[in-house]
Amino acid sequence: MTASIEERSQLKPWVGVPGEVSELFRPHLGALAEEMIEEILAGVPEYSRPHDEEYARFVRLAVEGALRQFVDLIMDPDSSWEPVAAVYREIGWAEAREGRSLDVLQTSLRLGARVAWRRLASESERYNISRRTLASIAEAIFAFLDEIARAATEGYTKAREQEAGELEHRRRRLLDMMLAEPPAAPQAVADLARLAQWRVPRTVAAVVLYERGQEPFTHPSLPPDVLADVNRREPCLIVPDPDGPGRGRLLENALRNWVAAMGPTVRTEDAAKSMRWAREALPLARRGVLPSDRLIRCSEHMPTLVVFKDEELVRAVADLRLAPLRGVRPRHRERLVRTLLSCLQNGFNATEVAARLHVHPQTVRYRLHQLEELFGDQLYDPETRLEMEMVLTVWLSSPDAERRTEADED
Repeated sequence: MTASIEERSQLKPWVGVPGEVSELFRPHLGALAEEMIEEILAGVPEYSRPHDEEYARFVRLAVEGALRQFVDLIMDPDSSWEPVAAVYREIGWAEAREGRSLDVLQTSLRLGARVAWRRLASESERYNISRRTLASIAEAIFAFLDEIARAATEGYTKAREQEAGELEHRRRRLLDMMLAEPPAAPQAVADLARLAQWRVPRTVAAVVLYERGQEPFTHPSLPPDVLADVNRREPCLIVPDPDGPGRGRLLENALRNWVAAMGPTVRTEDAAKSMRWAREALPLARRGVLPSDRLIRCSEHMPTLVVFKDEELVRAVADLRLAPLRGVRPRHRERLVRTLLSCLQNGFNATEVAARLHVHPQTVRYRLHQLEELFGDQLYDPETRLEMEMVLTVWLSSPDAERRTEADED
């Protein structure tokens, strides 16, 4: 059903403006455009570029195009809107690319509309324009202003989305470059960092992570200076200045839904080394060897990480060094092993060991006497103590230790 004139004028206010008004305006469009451009350049310093002829041409194209479109719509409300909309989408796109907000453009549009309305009001008596028609024209001007502002916003939004995508892509490339082995040239890193809007820090730490399996997927809310790619096969981050005040807490809060291991702090050019240690730690967390309820800092677990670098060798040494325990009942063996490890870590101080194991010091002395009977002089041999501590750490950290105990009991 065809819409009535009243309904159409609500959607397109210029429908209510008499068509002959367009003929009154058309001869004055050139002078009006000049006046509007002068007002905009004077009122918006960002647009004043006296030495940029191409930019001046673009501003003129936008103003003249908008004026022609307005009078065309008065004459023919169904005329194509696309030519001027395309111009203002491009203007919005350019505003975003130049780093300005839409407020600057909105200001210029208001200035232009004010000039047009001022000229219209001054000429209304000369052309016998009634108050009712004048009100219709004013409504049409502001509706038209909304339309071109909407087109500019579309272009602005598209540019921002495109810019964000480009920036994210550059940051992912930068992350890959910094983790490459051998390391990329410092100048190459600096050049890409500039394009990625990332300040190259003095120190970094690499983080590898995996989600705890919660649904739905939650992207970590990381600080803006953290390089991140959580969509790759091995999600990872590069954290600038990881030892700065509050950095650790920020990172832990952001990664609370992830199991994450952070390599040691290194110079920026050594980011790949930090990544290697983080990669060593994460599988141990998945096995339960390292605690996974909070951010795993490799620097706090270096002995364990070193020991597990060659787990097969350490287990072979364990079979040799722990051979005297084979004849002990499995449950008692577990208690003796924990007591021995604590003794090695605390210099055989029964009081400290008892506090660590939550038992009475006399219980520690009793177990230590049993260990002396089993191991003899080698228990205190300086050359074997480090080996013993390493193999005991692996033995106790192994998730299959309990299964071996149950099998022994069977």
